[in-house]
Amino acid sequence: MSANLRSKRPVSLRGITWNHSRGFLPMVATAQRFGEMWPNVDIHWEKRSLQDFADFGLSNLAGQFDLLVIDHTFLGWAAREGAILPLDQHLSDDFVSSQNASSVGLSSPGYSYAGHHWAATIDAAAPVSSWRPDLLERAKVSVPRSWEEVLDLAQYGLVTFSAAPFDALMNFYTVCCALDREPFADEGPMVEIEVAAEALTMLRELLSLCSREVLGHNPIVTYELMSSSDSIAFCPFAFGYSNFARSGYAKNRLQFGDLCQIESSVKTRSPLGGTALSVSSRCPHKEIALEYLKFVSSEECQRGLYFYCGGQPGHRAAWTDPQTNWITQNYFEDTLPVLDRASLRPRYDGYIPFQDVAARLVHTFLSDGGDPRLTAKTLRAVHDQSRVSGRSVWNHG
Repeated sequence: MSANLRSKRPVSLRGITWNHSRGFLPMVATAQRFGEMWPNVDIHWEKRSLQDFADFGLSNLAGQFDLLVIDHTFLGWAAREGAILPLDQHLSDDFVSSQNASSVGLSSPGYSYAGHHWAATIDAAAPVSSWRPDLLERAKVSVPRSWEEVLDLAQYGLVTFSAAPFDALMNFYTVCCALDREPFADEGPMVEIEVAAEALTMLRELLSLCSREVLGHNPIVTYELMSSSDSIAFCPFAFGYSNFARSGYAKNRLQFGDLCQIESSVKTRSPLGGTALSVSSRCPHKEIALEYLKFVSSEECQRGLYFYCGGQPGHRAAWTDPQTNWITQNYFEDTLPVLDRASLRPRYDGYIPFQDVAARLVHTFLSDGGDPRLTAKTLRAVHDQSRVSGRSVWNHG
């Protein structure tokens, strides 16, 4: 037992997470419970928008907050800057081993980088499909299982997808994977120009059959639209939110499942999302922060308090738990295969600036059209530059 936790001396910690019921409420609840177990500890959580979470902004946050909920793509920068604690140097080998053994897909191994393990997985996600069973039944159609069926259904105005800049890029990665070319495989180069151009063309075709409003939609907006109105029945890919599968969360519950087959011989893969909890290297109460990190990422908390307070756990036991699946109409069991085969995005120092520029390039192509090969070549050039000059890619275009 930590001497600091036994002490009566007040300890205050600040944490930063992202602004959604799934990202914020479970952190507030776990902080409250931790403070009840250790009354001298007060943990205050703050939130930032989903867009801010996707952008590069940890440099300032790591100096202001003790606890940071992060994405695996920040690790290259974090490792270079020494912004967060390498957990393997502060916690037992058993902790890291347990994290990896209970991982959903590559969620936990994705936080091992440059010889260290940097964060404890608390949330797992990837783009999955979603639909309104009642609306599909009303239209007398089944859930689309192929890209052709998605396009057919879209002609009736029943399909949507998330195509805000970041999500447009994630869709691009997903279609590239479905064409059997994983972008940046083994942290390597982008896909071939022809494959990238084909993926862009396919997404542009889908957009032509949907409302142009999708160009401003992230997954949260997409699911709010699907659950609150009776106009959209199906979404082929967007980062899953189990909240919308729970009774009482939205007007209508959504069903979630595997991705449609874009290429008949290849199981469609999507980029891994989710988050993990890290401790700032500037935290003055590191031991206590690490105890809280262990508490939140534990199996007991993940399949219990964390889940029941709106979280989408990162622990595999929560994804296979009969109770969590009963509450979410089998969300976890039905989407687990997608996460198990999901691919890691790059983690090198310089990827986040590349992601920002690439997202705008893909979004512009979807919005305005143009030559897909030229966009693909520009994406390749920006990626190559980011591998050489890192953050200077911010100045591109």
